[in-house]
Amino acid sequence: MTPLDVLDWRRRVASLYREVRAASDPAAGHELWIRGRDTLFREHPASPIPPEHRASFAGLSYARYDPSLRFEAPVETDVPPEWIDVSTGTDGIVPFQLIGRVRLPVGDLDVWWLDSYGGGIFVPMKDASCGASAYGGGRYVLDTVKGADLGGDPAADLVVDLNFAYNPSCAYTESWACPLPPPGNTLPVAIRAGELVPRTPGEEKSGML
Repeated sequence: MTPLDVLDWRRRVASLYREVRAASDPAAGHELWIRGRDTLFREHPASPIPPEHRASFAGLSYARYDPSLRFEAPVETDVPPEWIDVSTGTDGIVPFQLIGRVRLPVGDLDVWWLDSYGGGIFVPMKDASCGASAYGGGRYVLDTVKGADLGGDPAADLVVDLNFAYNPSCAYTESWACPLPPPGNTLPVAIRAGELVPRTPGEEKSGML
């Protein structure tokens, strides 16, 4: 995998999310997202699926789309100043600044800003399903510097659709190191939505549960 492979991966992810935002309805966008991600994971040289398992890769597992878990929420910016430095291994130390919070019916999520070159919104999530039906380390809902952007009102609202929660790359192989959700991104309930726990290598099974 080369830097140009990673560049192409990010371009394709950004293009996929543009299609999602332009879809006729969120459920249709979710179908596009599933198909697009499965293709990338199976075929792209920057896929986090180890190369020796890509030929047998049949797709990831997802929960069915639940419209009750899609929210358009204002970002409350009256939060105390906070910064965290995250060691990612491949990208070194990555700084994040807390810039706000979204209050959802299922719990609150902190909104972080990638406080380095390029910038971007980062909203990870850990919920009560992590370690059971979902990856134990948590999932990402938004990561705009890498193209994972569901849109929203430019004035301050974010589309926070938990059906698009996905596993970080470190869920598939130990060669990746990823930022994991801090305490302010932990939900008290189980979120049966989005990408589910990765199967062991060679046992991936496409479809929705």
